[in-house]
Amino acid sequence: MLIKILALLVFVTALTACDYQPDSVANTKNNKTMLQGKTMGTSYHIAVVHPKDAVIDEKVLQKNIDDLLKSINQQVSTYIPSSQISQFNQTFDTNWIRVNDEFFEIVKAAQTISKISNGSFDISISPLVDLWGFGAKSYDKPPTDDQIQEVTNRIGFQQLELNEEKNSIRKKKADLQIDLSAIAKGFAVDKISQLLITKGFNNHLVEIGGELRVSGSNQSEKKWRIAVEQPDLTTSIAKHGLEITNRAVATSGDYRNYFVDKGERRSHIIDPKTGYPIKHKLASVTVIDDSTMMADAYATAILVMGEKKGKTFAEENNLDVLMIIRSSDEGKDTFEFWSSSDFFR
Repeated sequence: MLIKILALLVFVTALTACDYQPDSVANTKNNKTMLQGKTMGTSYHIAVVHPKDAVIDEKVLQKNIDDLLKSINQQVSTYIPSSQISQFNQTFDTNWIRVNDEFFEIVKAAQTISKISNGSFDISISPLVDLWGFGAKSYDKPPTDDQIQEVTNRIGFQQLELNEEKNSIRKKKADLQIDLSAIAKGFAVDKISQLLITKGFNNHLVEIGGELRVSGSNQSEKKWRIAVEQPDLTTSIAKHGLEITNRAVATSGDYRNYFVDKGERRSHIIDPKTGYPIKHKLASVTVIDDSTMMADAYATAILVMGEKKGKTFAEENNLDVLMIIRSSDEGKDTFEFWSSSDFFR
């Protein structure tokens, strides 16, 4: 499906333009409790639907969620020196290192996506992200070709081995480093959703930094309605709407973090194979999946692939995907929409 439309970017909104509800919502027997906070360098928003006569201790529930997020951050944040990933990155040897269950689960999922995407998704890309100034340190100018080649030579998901029996991982190259930022938010969304279900809150929406998961029904006892927006410079108009339940939605785009060097746009999305930011016309990828973690990683992998390879990958793997593809029309930025799924039609 192709639709030409003027746009600046496309993203799945969290709570500002999702879950459209009719006026009759006031007559339902349900309430909606909203929770929000900061995590992983961004924010989270949670909507919990429950009977009006239910008693909810919001402070306790908020603490449970924040404690869970703190625990996950202590495993995956490269900004915390004592985190599990930081300790792994700071260990320069090739010995097996035992990690906890959740950390291993994320790394295993990442390696799975890396293999089926032929390296378009690669958690060993951390040194390249830092080199281009999109990591903990920023730089005034782009790296040289020689610097890029040197770093590219020492990355590669194939240089990381997993031992499922012992919950251990090891580097084949002692200076290998990993970064889970392209999959960790999705993992955290899934874990919060699981936490809510264990507490009896089966109807909810969880969102972290634009990656979200819905469970059960909304306040009107219908499927959750999620808006996919395409704002321009001055407005934000919902173009596509999704009606889903018990599914996850993740979006990856090249518009949120970039700089312009000598008239050339340099995106934070780095191609692990070339060592350079992507240059193709694919601007945004939205994926619907049963797992937010997998949707998160799939969206990044397809964005790195570009339009042609991404379309083939989406169809071969039966993925529900919406692509936003740049084009030009009399000097103006225009976009085409392509989808492999009826969800977006």
